[in-house]
Amino acid sequence: MTREEKATVIEDLTAQLADNPNIYLADISGLDALTTSNLRRACFKANIKLAVVKNTLLAKAMEASDKEFGELPEVLKGNTSLMLSETGNAPAKLIKNFRKKSDKPLLKGAFIEEAVYIGDENLEALVNIKSKEEVIGDIIGLLQSPAKNVISGLKSGGGKLAGILKTLSER
Repeated sequence: MTREEKATVIEDLTAQLADNPNIYLADISGLDALTTSNLRRACFKANIKLAVVKNTLLAKAMEASDKEFGELPEVLKGNTSLMLSETGNAPAKLIKNFRKKSDKPLLKGAFIEEAVYIGDENLEALVNIKSKEEVIGDIIGLLQSPAKNVISGLKSGGGKLAGILKTLSER
């Protein structure tokens, strides 16, 4: 690979890192062709971009990026696959589900909305992170609940209230 090609790859990686708020680094080494193909297919269905990258080029792209990756460049050893997603927990869920059939991919680290997670032991925590849409849905549900209770109370109590007022007016 020539210097110009490397510079182009670094620029592309830097742009991808800047455009994606959720970045996962995984180790998929040792997977056979069929398993790798199944992983790529699962990533495509989940709207996750999967790319195998050279560690040195990715490290240079991280340095050139505006984001603060913390200790993430230190995990760039061995084979590294880059998983990019719009949803924070989608790659973690995919890795967890894929591991039911295989012992890989292993999570090396993740960068989720300015937070850095290092190591495979953080996979469960990353799976449980709620996406922006899920949090908004929860908030809307919580805001609607009291209003629904008041309305249902007024509807059901309306007949009772009218009956009580009628009885009191007759006395």
